[in-house]
Amino acid sequence: MSKRLSRTVLGVAVLSLVTFGLPATANAAQHAKAERSVTDVVPVPVDAKADPRANFRLSPATVIRTDRDGKQVADYLAGLLRPATGYRLPVVSGHRGGGPAISLETGRAGGRVGTEGYQLKVSPSGVTLKANTDEGLFLGVQTLRQLFPSAIEAKTVQHRSWVVSGGTVLDYPRFGYRGAMLDVARHFFTPAQVKLYIDQIAQYKINTLHLHLSDDQGWRIEIKSWPKLATVGGQTAVGGAPGGYYTQEQYKDLVRYAASRHITIVPEIDMPGHTNAAQHSYAELNCDGVAVPPRTDIEVGYSSLCIKSDITYKFVDDVIRELSAITPGKYINIGGDEAHATTPEDYQTFAKKVQPIVAKYGKLITGWHDIAKTTPPVSAVPQFWGTTGTDANVAAAAARGNKILMSPANKAYMDMKYHPQTPLGLAWAGLIEVKTGYDWDPATYLQGVTENNVIGVEAPLWSETLVTSEHIEFMAFPRLPGYAEIGWSPKTSRTWDAYRLRLAKQSPRWVQQGIDFYRSTQVDWK
Repeated sequence: MSKRLSRTVLGVAVLSLVTFGLPATANAAQHAKAERSVTDVVPVPVDAKADPRANFRLSPATVIRTDRDGKQVADYLAGLLRPATGYRLPVVSGHRGGGPAISLETGRAGGRVGTEGYQLKVSPSGVTLKANTDEGLFLGVQTLRQLFPSAIEAKTVQHRSWVVSGGTVLDYPRFGYRGAMLDVARHFFTPAQVKLYIDQIAQYKINTLHLHLSDDQGWRIEIKSWPKLATVGGQTAVGGAPGGYYTQEQYKDLVRYAASRHITIVPEIDMPGHTNAAQHSYAELNCDGVAVPPRTDIEVGYSSLCIKSDITYKFVDDVIRELSAITPGKYINIGGDEAHATTPEDYQTFAKKVQPIVAKYGKLITGWHDIAKTTPPVSAVPQFWGTTGTDANVAAAAARGNKILMSPANKAYMDMKYHPQTPLGLAWAGLIEVKTGYDWDPATYLQGVTENNVIGVEAPLWSETLVTSEHIEFMAFPRLPGYAEIGWSPKTSRTWDAYRLRLAKQSPRWVQQGIDFYRSTQVDWK
């Protein structure tokens, strides 16, 4: 074919496209097969309607349009998409440019979606994401990224087409608190490792990271008025592994990084038990004035602060004061579990003295459900970690008006083994395969605790056997997305048979991200 004839044919083709009102890239996207559908998303949305005729093809000409409130989320989205595509994807103000665009709009999503919900529409001419807040935009972006091919998660340029699945999504969360807990006390994880975990949990709409900062085996946060907590108590870990601690500047940096992913950090200082590292660091925290030796085993229940000593409450006041000053979130977790070395009377005395200290520094209390027996303020959130369906103290707290955070150990503890041969983890609460971790409901698990009593769901990850980021990933994935779905999605939209199919389609994304996940035989991985 001659060059002149080629140009003629091309001109006719372009004219035809213009005549039908579709740009060439949009028309191609309509006929291109998308790797995923809007109905494949995890967590499953409130409402999702797929339209394969409405696929959108990302191109080098695509821009990301937004308003001032959406600028940070738009920059985040561009940062997700640029490495694999190699495209510029400039972020522009809402009214600039008329070409293909991903548009992020705040304040026009309707009352139904609230502060965390969003509306998403993918059509041949572009993508529109609307939310009432930048938080809702960010959570909507986590859905949008799943509509791209899995290769979008690659860190280097992939030479391929980028087809976004067509359709519409209306979405908002079931519970406002959707958490993950990371134990950095039994084994220490560096700021970089914590940030990696933050990025991994953010993509499933987790909005809270609970950091277990102190325990018998190690103290992980600098307290300037008690410096040996970090310099002495921070030097140990389970099995003699290297210790470590976060300076207050490092902690503040973690808080800022989490906030950039719309995640709030809740710090925990466990007391009056689980305090051996502190009592090793300062002799005066022991009733006999003698420092205890360090502990690097995984036993529990043997340590207790000296309840009758005034210095104990000076210590607690200083720790809560300094931690509150560098924690923007409203909660401080005061632990309270497995205080077997503290008498019931002393436990009540301790609680009555410590609870007002937390309030004095402008924070609300969370703690393990053991705190429910102290009749804490109704603003306090007991975190249920039991393994049975009844707990009179928690039910009584719920009846008084306390919201309950659900983390039953036999369902939600991600450090439990998948099966007896799992090389990591423990099994004291039972084995938790993927289906076991998914197939329960926080509003019916505990007698006397209903939907209205539940603030949300949290998946704890204890680190007695975990040393590396790969260990964290192996125990958290593929279970964590299930807990995220329990917290986010309507109960009526969740079934195991449907979930396992959607979960299977997440695995190519994890491969691209380098996540070392457990390939459960309960899921037909893609």
